[in-house]
Amino acid sequence: MTNIISFNISTPHDVAKQIATRVKARRLELNLTQEGLAARAGLKFATYRRFEQTGEISLKGLLQIGFALNALSEFDALFAQKQYQSLDDLLSEQSVIRKRGKKNE
Repeated sequence: MTNIISFNISTPHDVAKQIATRVKARRLELNLTQEGLAARAGLKFATYRRFEQTGEISLKGLLQIGFALNALSEFDALFAQKQYQSLDDLLSEQSVIRKRGKKNE
C-alpha cells in the first residue's frame, strides 16, 4: 500500500493561464474570433491575443472581457465577505484574527 499525498499548488501564473483558457473556451462556444471578442470588449487585438497566450492582462481589461462575455457578475464573489453559518463560527474566526494580530505586534 502506497501512501501518496497529492498537493495541488497553483501559482498566480497558473491561475492566470487557466482563466485565459476558460475565456478562450467561452469565446469559441460563442463562435467569436479573437478580433471579434477584442472589439466587443473594447481592447486592442494584440492585448487580447497576448492574454489568451500568456494569461497576462490588466484587471480593467479582464473586467471588460467579462462584460463582453456577460460574465461580469462572476467577479462579484471575488474576495467577498465570508458568510458565517452560526455565531460560534463568527466568534471563532474573530478569536483567530485577534491571536494572529498579537503575534505580529
